[in-house]
Amino acid sequence: MGLKLVRRLTWSSAILTLLLMGGQTSAQTLMRAAPKDAGLAPDKLALATDALQAQIDAGDIAGVVAAVVKDGKLVYHEALGHMNIETGAAMSFDALFRTYSMTRPITALGILMLHDDGLLDVNDPVQKYLPQFAGQQVLQDASEPDVAATRPREGDITLAQLLTHTSGIGSRSSAFYRAHNVHGYDQTLTQVVDNVAALPLFEDPGTRYRYGMHSEILGRVVEVVSGMDILTFYQQRIFAPLGMTDTVFYVDAARQNRLATVYRPDDNGQLQPIEMETIPVTEPRALTSTGVGLVSSTMDFLRFSQLFLDNGRINGEQLVSADVVRMMAENAVPDALLPIGGSGYWLGSGWSLGGMAVVMDATTYNHRVNQGEYWWDGSAGTRFWIDPQENMITIIMAQVSPASGNGFRERFKTLVYDAID
Repeated sequence: MGLKLVRRLTWSSAILTLLLMGGQTSAQTLMRAAPKDAGLAPDKLALATDALQAQIDAGDIAGVVAAVVKDGKLVYHEALGHMNIETGAAMSFDALFRTYSMTRPITALGILMLHDDGLLDVNDPVQKYLPQFAGQQVLQDASEPDVAATRPREGDITLAQLLTHTSGIGSRSSAFYRAHNVHGYDQTLTQVVDNVAALPLFEDPGTRYRYGMHSEILGRVVEVVSGMDILTFYQQRIFAPLGMTDTVFYVDAARQNRLATVYRPDDNGQLQPIEMETIPVTEPRALTSTGVGLVSSTMDFLRFSQLFLDNGRINGEQLVSADVVRMMAENAVPDALLPIGGSGYWLGSGWSLGGMAVVMDATTYNHRVNQGEYWWDGSAGTRFWIDPQENMITIIMAQVSPASGNGFRERFKTLVYDAID
């Protein structure tokens, strides 16, 4: 690519960014600490940085921001490479990234907050709040979906099944949903949810784990129960208290110079810009997609993650109960539906009510993880891990499609954990 050893931002710049983004006294504060004071070897962390730079130089990714919080302190924060290769814009600590499925845990937290408030129960049927789901049928053959070939549903979909992807609802990328234009950024959240309800389920609720379009329905439940549109709810209940100042559905003009470009390798392996959506995040969109719609930064997601390691408290004040923290962190998929997948980490993972994978068998993973760690990622190269055992958060954000980027996320996580003394 001819883009070697791009400017690496300094710690002083990182701290300035922290101060600018976290000045609210009510916001989650993450102070800096030296890696060695938190039990991490600086020379080994440097290997993680070098590995990321090598993958940038090799053209696996254009740029990246990565950070580690240990015992509530920011001990590692690096910005490498480019936000935009064509303009030469260097990656910045406050770069914004399309997080896609990392939107789901935020929506799940909203549902669990309402559960905490006593305004709903996760075991409630979804039709209690969205009656359009009451008469939903089931496909006779999910492998060959036909809306004319259905049968009555056995059992009602619960909010817990929506949270754990065991409701029978399918994926927005499925051929069936695509054929019926279920999910589009020119539709409202209400329209998208109605589209899902109008089609039959792939199977009966509670009979299989199927990763799918559950968070959009949950987002609409949040709106109905709270009486707020989803962005207002996010802002008042989650973003403002945590100091998540850069988590948005729409990247306005004031933020656009911080939005990292998504790249995809061409047939020659050279990274080329790619727009993954029909309506870019820099244009107003009808759909506030509560499953895949948010743009965010590493610092915002670190603050979100730290809430759970702090047992639901922010600067000494309880934002959510310990029960909500437990529900965010623990597997909630029934034993009868495990494993949730047939290969790789899917064999050793559960799924929490908090919209995240939970490590149940670390030996199935191709990178370093601990039992009980919970995490999730996005389809444009973002990922975060929350580790109660080490009291540690690891996050990495790039913009690449496919998201694998030659394993840059897994390699980074392993090298970071190799640095633990």
